[in-house]
Amino acid sequence: MIGMVRERYLEQLDLLKESVLSFGEMVKLIFRDSMTSVIDLDIELARKTLALEPEADRLEEEIEASIFDLLALQQPMASDLRLVVSTLKITADLRRIVGLSINIAKIPGRIEGGHVKPLIDTKKMADIAGFMLENSLKAFETQDVELAKAAAARDEEVDKLFYAVWVELIEMMAKDTSIISRATNLLFLIRYLERIADHCCNMCESVVYLATAERVKLN
Repeated sequence: MIGMVRERYLEQLDLLKESVLSFGEMVKLIFRDSMTSVIDLDIELARKTLALEPEADRLEEEIEASIFDLLALQQPMASDLRLVVSTLKITADLRRIVGLSINIAKIPGRIEGGHVKPLIDTKKMADIAGFMLENSLKAFETQDVELAKAAAARDEEVDKLFYAVWVELIEMMAKDTSIISRATNLLFLIRYLERIADHCCNMCESVVYLATAERVKLN
């Protein structure tokens, strides 16, 4: 009987991890499509992306329910408890990334007349953030501390690009007040991307804690 209970417990832990990784796949899709919708000003793709938010909420709620069941019924041991705590924190960061991506997907509907500048550096920010998201999830799956640290280290590149684009847009608005509305939407966009990279850093910190029991700051 004890063996069966233990087996069920280990199954629940495995399912919890799989659920977080599945949620991560959905988050990657929402983020990627939100950025494509902005770069191409594709209103239809933006609508489809916005429609995915309720499904993301449902997945987050299911993961949280599984976590609370495990805590209430199984009383996990130290290493397993780290997995439960890490999955709770990573799920919260993934949900924040969904929220920021949804904000990004709202931008195409607010921009008329095209972008005020080519989104070259902004796209670089998105590519790096996408890389960080992909690799923080891989690091979680494999408990790879070095991969987590390498992914988080790229946050500095995002910050540098953020400040460069921010200054450029402010200078453009000072010279031409007619672009303020469109340029402001791009200021919001780069802020959302910078915050997404920060949440990826948080996820990497959770991976390090899961693998080593050490709490570190990576951004």
